[in-house]
Amino acid sequence: IKVVRLSIAQVLTVISQKQKAALREAYKNKKYLPLDLRPKKTRAIRRRLTKHQASLKTEREKKKELYFPLRKYAIKV
Repeated sequence: IKVVRLSIAQVLTVISQKQKAALREAYKNKKYLPLDLRPKKTRAIRRRLTKHQASLKTEREKKKELYFPLRKYAIKV
């Protein structure tokens, strides 16, 4: 009985893996992914801003950088 149960489990595992792989292939270049196909990570990491969002600057910040660039000084020896 144990052998039968194990073989059933193996077959079901392979079937579910194939289904998941097929779903991943189907949703490969789509805008949205089903929740169970998204990376799990930790709650904090999932809530974090994306790299793109974090690097964005406000108009005011952009203007400030534009009008007051870093000064470069060289000491004459």
